[in-house]
Amino acid sequence: MKRAGLAAALLATSLLLGGCAAGSLTTTAGPTAAAAPAAGSSLQPAEFAAAAKLPDTILLDVRTPAEFAAGHLEGAVNADVQSADFAQALAALDPDRNYAVYCRSGSRSKAAMAVMQQSGFSNLFDLAGGIGAWQSAGGQVVTD
Repeated sequence: MKRAGLAAALLATSLLLGGCAAGSLTTTAGPTAAAAPAAGSSLQPAEFAAAAKLPDTILLDVRTPAEFAAGHLEGAVNADVQSADFAQALAALDPDRNYAVYCRSGSRSKAAMAVMQQSGFSNLFDLAGGIGAWQSAGGQVVTD
């Protein structure tokens, strides 16, 4: 009898916690950061979500087009950092805007930010742990 009660309590707790976390992070709703993060910062998912909502901020997904199509942050634009035409993609972007950069795990976003800084972009921050960390934290992705 004690085991059944304990099992029910654990199940209820996991459902409550899971329900609260699922889909709790978005790039369109919730709090907005008070100020832009320091250039080159790596932000945890909740901080990234808040900073991405700042005016003049562009979400930049630097994964492959196939990865992007499989699921990305709402409102993101795709520019594959490993593509031969990444420099051309950067030339089409405004270096004076803020860029919230992310990839799958955080490695490619760091590489992209280095290239962007060399190309005159200075208002950059990335998602620590990439979209994997975003989803683990309950972040939403879209496949539009």
